Parts: sequence; C-alpha cells; structure tokens
Amino acid sequence: MGVSGAVLAIDAGNSKTDVAVVTADGEVAGTARGGGFRPPATGVERALDTLAEAVGRAQEAAGHVPVAHVSACLANADLPVEEERLAAATAARGWGQAVEVRNDTFAVLRAGLLEDADPRGVAVVCGAGINCAGMVPDGRTARFPALGRVSGDWGGGGGLAEEALWHAARAEDGRGEPTTLARALPAHFGLDTMYALIEALHLGHVPPARRHELTPLLFTVAEAGDPVAAGLITRLAEEVATMAAVALDRLDLVDTPAPVLLGGSILAARRPGLDAGVREALARRAPLAEPRVVTAAPVLGAALLGMDAVGAGAGAYARVRAWFG
Repeated sequence: MGVSGAVLAIDAGNSKTDVAVVTADGEVAGTARGGGFRPPATGVERALDTLAEAVGRAQEAAGHVPVAHVSACLANADLPVEEERLAAATAARGWGQAVEVRNDTFAVLRAGLLEDADPRGVAVVCGAGINCAGMVPDGRTARFPALGRVSGDWGGGGGLAEEALWHAARAEDGRGEPTTLARALPAHFGLDTMYALIEALHLGHVPPARRHELTPLLFTVAEAGDPVAAGLITRLAEEVATMAAVALDRLDLVDTPAPVLLGGSILAARRPGLDAGVREALARRAPLAEPRVVTAAPVLGAALLGMDAVGAGAGAYARVRAWFG
C-alpha cells in the first residue's frame, strides 16, 4: 500500500459525522467533524454536501494525499439498494479512486474486532435505535433492515422512551400495572401527572426531541426496583441477545468462539441490569459467543474496513488503533 493507497474513512450518523484520512503506513494525517447525515430529511445531495464540508477539512489537514479508497459507514443506509445508491452518489464526488458504502453498524463492528488478519464477528448497536450486523472473512455478512416496527425491531432509546410513556399512561388511568414511571416521567418535566405530560407532548409544550431524556430515567427507575421498568430492560437484553444469536447462526458462528460487540450509547454505558441481562441471555442462546463492549470511535471501524480493502500491513493496523486510543 503506497501513498496512493490512502484511505478516506467516514462515519456519518444522524447527528454528527467524523472523517479521517489514513495514510499508507497507518498514520492518521487529518481528521474533521461535521454535521449529521440525514438523506431522508434533506435529500441525498444535500446530505452529501454536509459530508463534503468535513471531508474537505480532513483532506486539507492531510495535505491532500491521494486517496485510493473511500470507506463510508453511513446512517440511513439501511438496505443494500440504499448502499448502492449512496455509493454511486459518493463516487461522483471524486473523493477517491474506489468507494464502498456500508450501514454505520459495520463501523462499530469493525472497530471492535481486534483480529485484523481474520476479522469475524457480530455487533449489536443500541443507541437511538437498534441494529445488528455481522461479517466473516469470506465476504458474507448478516444484517437486518432496522427500519423500526415495520421490520420487526424492538428497543433502542426512542423505542424505550415510547414504552415507558405507554406503561406510565396506563398505570395512571387504571388500564395497566402500577409503576413508579407514572410519577417519575412527568416529574422530570416539572409536571404533576401523566395526563399533564401527555397534554404537553401533544400540544408541543414539551418538544418531541426531549423524549430521549426519558430513557436514562427508565433505567434509573428500573434499578430502583420497579418491576414494570425492570421488565422493559429485561426485554431489551433478550432482544439484543436474539439479534446477535440469529446473526451468528446465519454466519455459521454459533458453534465456534466468536466476538459479539456491544456498542451504541445504551450498551456502551454498561448499565448493570442490562449488561448482565445481555450476557446471561447470550450465554443461553450462543454459549461460545464472547461479548465485548465497544467504546472506540466508530470512524476507527470505517478506517479499518478501508484498510482491509487496500491490503494494509499489520504495522499500519497497529498504528491507526494506537492513534484512536
């Protein structure tokens, strides 16, 4: 891999984008952070304009070294057909000789795989949403559409907040089991009742974006012993383990030791009940799986995927990992 083999790594989420230019020997020559990548809301070209601003700053910092491979792990690239369309649109920007686009779950997966010569394993990412991806050296992958309830998903920060609201509303009006959530959720917004919170959410007095604040509160209530809240955390643990086990099975990794990477803000926080629940459920479903929590920046995973593509040497992998700490 000569200087012409530099990798342009992009990890683009809904809220922010990280870019790194990695040279032939694994040195990170330039980095930049930009805005979120949201093609469903802005259109593909405007979303790529946001990437272009960060890419330009990273390339300038790197001295505009020639780029052989663009490795882009993008939010909202949920289906293979979307990856193909985004790859074509990215290639048209002329940032490098070759372009590969993957869903951003693959960035977390590759960042957590320490076996650079033979990367194989599965990752479950639970942040605002939930997703799972796996890969083996022969090129096979396992993935899910991850489009929400329409594709069979349950969990993620947004889903947990909705579940907490549902159970709290029913507890207050008598349709459901009693739960501390019925007091804790409205109190978080300075309100006395769930009825008042429902009204505030419906009329926009509490912005919809603030619903994400309810997810940490759900964990706090669960850890204090509330059975309804704790039940939701148990269900999430089972869902994480189920996704991982299905992906392992698809890749013929159930009967061999294989890493299961746990990433995203919810899983990386290692809340005791959830972390223990995931490991217990995974031990039942895939006893040889080796769970690991991933805290490395996902752009490292994008860089490593690019280095895989251009055939980087072992020393280059070590250097890029050391740079990202």
